[in-house]
Amino acid sequence: QVQLVESGGGLVQPGGSLRLSCAASGSIFSINAMGWYRQAPGKERELVASITSGGSINYVDSVKGRFFISRDNAKNTVSLQMNSLKLEDTAVYYCDADLWLPGGRNLEAWGQGTLVTVSS
Repeated sequence: QVQLVESGGGLVQPGGSLRLSCAASGSIFSINAMGWYRQAPGKERELVASITSGGSINYVDSVKGRFFISRDNAKNTVSLQMNSLKLEDTAVYYCDADLWLPGGRNLEAWGQGTLVTVSS
């Protein structure tokens, strides 16, 4: 069984910073891409940032220059440093991992979500 456990959400004022972390555990052979999605009330889930095992990174335009994704391949963790937070960044943030299980099965795993609220 594979688990993705997120931490680091909370309440922050506009302009503030938060760091989200996600750790994957369980019977994992390897992890391809890891990423962060978010879903705001009444909106569809969107990809915020992703990073491959080789370090290739993508960001949604709205967070470029403010959010920074990183991962530790040895520890199966991914983090999202969020700076200059805006009201519109308020959402539930989900960690995602595209991974391979022993035996060759591919799996997309999700965390339970962590709430980020930007409010004055």
